[in-house]
Amino acid sequence: MKIIPAIDIIGGQCVRLTKGDYNQMKVYASEPAKVAAEFEAAGITNLHVVDLDGAKAKHIVNIETLRSITESTKLSVDFGGGVKSREDLEKVFAAGAKQVTAGSIAVSNKEEVKNWIAEFGAEKIILGADVLNEKVMVHGWQESSGEDLMGFLGFYVDLGVKYVICTDISKDGVLQGPSFELYNKIQKQFPDLKLIASGGVSGKEDLVKLKAQGLYGAIVGKAFYEGRLTLEDLVDFGS
Repeated sequence: MKIIPAIDIIGGQCVRLTKGDYNQMKVYASEPAKVAAEFEAAGITNLHVVDLDGAKAKHIVNIETLRSITESTKLSVDFGGGVKSREDLEKVFAAGAKQVTAGSIAVSNKEEVKNWIAEFGAEKIILGADVLNEKVMVHGWQESSGEDLMGFLGFYVDLGVKYVICTDISKDGVLQGPSFELYNKIQKQFPDLKLIASGGVSGKEDLVKLKAQGLYGAIVGKAFYEGRLTLEDLVDFGS
């Protein structure tokens, strides 16, 4: 199982929210590139970068922070938050990201994302499924699209999407465990998806369970920043 640390960015700083609430923000580091370098030095190979300003503003905001991370490390970075057009996609790849996570845009403009997959390839596009009560949420988790999660996944699986980051917003940032049942439901319906768990990881026990459940990857954020998981733990669980 791939362990993928997360760096969430607001105002160029590394932060974490609780349940996607921008009013419940905690700053963990002023220089995300230094945090990324620490991950790399420990042996981590992948990084999940989210432009929270971009997600809320509906356009990319922290592109230079992304660039500073990719220029100072060799980490394989996936980037999401505010990516709305082919031009945005090209900017993100030019700034060094290896993959782009399509979140809100994958709900609001399916035709656009369909074109991305056709042009750039399914390996380059990760589907971001942010859910609350099995409904897909958009715009930095601020609004419900009303779209059912399983139907949403099915549409993109039919287009060839291979990677999905699924975040249960009710679990995110509260350190009470991931949505094991939801992930099991997705795995049963879409067994070939490379499913990446996001939200709720509280410590080693959760990673053990996710690995045993056969998930492709797990994103780790607050548990690491709050000291519940060490860099050594992350490397030990990685494949």
